[in-house]
Amino acid sequence: MCLAIPARVTEILDSDRVKVELGGIQKTISTALVEDVRLGDYLIVHVGFAIGKLDPDEAERTLALLAEMGAMPDNPAAYR
Repeated sequence: MCLAIPARVTEILDSDRVKVELGGIQKTISTALVEDVRLGDYLIVHVGFAIGKLDPDEAERTLALLAEMGAMPDNPAAYR
């Protein structure tokens, strides 16, 4: 089973790359598959690619649920 997770855009790098943040970790991902990405957007990220946008409220609910389930480690190094 694969898991795609919501991450917030913190920096626009160029036409198809952005930095996102999740759990205190910043990662550069490709946005080649998603149109009109803006600073602050929540993206669904899977293996370094944004595969869709997510409503901010839904993203927050999803992240809270993952944290509640213990699926989000307390150690940010686990996201690397």
